[in-house]
Amino acid sequence: MVHRHNASQEAITARAKARLGGLPLETGANEAQEPPPMSPTRLSLPKDKIKILLLEGISDSAVELLADAGYRSVKRETKALDGAVLARALKGVHVLGIRSRTQVTEEVLAAADRLITIGCFCIGTNQVALEAAASRGIPVFNAPFSNTRSVAELTLGEIIMMMRGIFPKSNAAHRGEWDKSAANSWEVRGKTLGIIGYGNIGAQLSVLAEAFGMRVIYFDHTTKLPHGNAQPMPSLHALLAESDAVTVHVPETAETMGMIGEAAIRAMKPGAVFVNNARGTVVDLEALARAMKDGHVLGAAVDVFPVEPSRNGEAFVSPLQGLPNAILTPHIGGSTGEAQSRIGQEVVRKLIDFSDTAATFGAVNFPQVQLPARPSGARWTHAHRDTPGMLSRINEIFGRRGLNISAQFLQTAGDIGYLVIDSAEARKEAEEILAELRELPGTIRARLIYERH
Repeated sequence: MVHRHNASQEAITARAKARLGGLPLETGANEAQEPPPMSPTRLSLPKDKIKILLLEGISDSAVELLADAGYRSVKRETKALDGAVLARALKGVHVLGIRSRTQVTEEVLAAADRLITIGCFCIGTNQVALEAAASRGIPVFNAPFSNTRSVAELTLGEIIMMMRGIFPKSNAAHRGEWDKSAANSWEVRGKTLGIIGYGNIGAQLSVLAEAFGMRVIYFDHTTKLPHGNAQPMPSLHALLAESDAVTVHVPETAETMGMIGEAAIRAMKPGAVFVNNARGTVVDLEALARAMKDGHVLGAAVDVFPVEPSRNGEAFVSPLQGLPNAILTPHIGGSTGEAQSRIGQEVVRKLIDFSDTAATFGAVNFPQVQLPARPSGARWTHAHRDTPGMLSRINEIFGRRGLNISAQFLQTAGDIGYLVIDSAEARKEAEEILAELRELPGTIRARLIYERH
């Protein structure tokens, strides 16, 4: 097991800056609270005591940003952890950072005694039991924007490689064979690119493809503003019938699982190429392999698979293996230095905002609340079951003391409510108020974020 504390403790300590706010320890009504530091801003837990675990080789940019914000108790692993090993590693950990291979199950969450937030340093969050996390008051953050360019560039490059038959010719050359031929070799200029899912990646790809002279059409279940000259299509099958290259960029949902099956593949224009750099469950690979073998599909590039090895070195099996114009990559669409650096910064900023101000803006499983930090007073948060009268009972705690609430923001999502409360007058009573908030029926988690003089 490899632990790297803060990517050189001395260097990061020198860079670290004092920053107001802090990630509170309170994870339940009966949990002991560590002594607060003696300073003008009293935190429920000093930043250097907040334990952060980053798995799967998360970028140095994340650790540097944490250090700059004053967080120095960081452990890093280059690999994923699973099951009982992960559960043991999470003992005493407040913040967990993962990528796509670590599976945070309900059982793992039950064993995490102090965990209060999770950062997914990737786009997808289906590796986390999101509802179970929300039910424990744990917001989950991700990076939906930072790797869009990397995935878009890979997709366009793969389309060019397949339409020129580069990989079969390269493999032949490696075997000592000389296959100089223009058969089934085409320019992308003037060809039609069909994009399924016109979100962040699809829209970026649209711009790149037009720069190469391609005509771009797209299909999305919601109305999207087209970039450049891209044109929306009325249905998936209408897009498939016109496209020389088809690429998928949709999330994994109940609606998208299996959406590219036998019927959709046979609806493609004969001789078209196909790319899936989205989610492995979206495409029926057996049907795709059959279409490649009988020549209906000229080539396929796949970066994601229904079942993927959990770590490097494990065996990988796919029905596309051995097909001459199939490009198979090990889920590396966003694996560039630039993307990983941006992802590290994007997710860590959200974790720091949650820590310093209790903001949940950008959480994928939790009510989204954002309030600026105040120079004085106290701030609490209250996550609860969304039941009638909860807000009035919370306000009564302050009213009985004759205290003014200077700001509050309540948001609900599903059956969970999340409230951030500020009072400039409640510094002396902060701990008493916290205890009463925890005792309210329906409380999931109540926390004191800071008390400032």
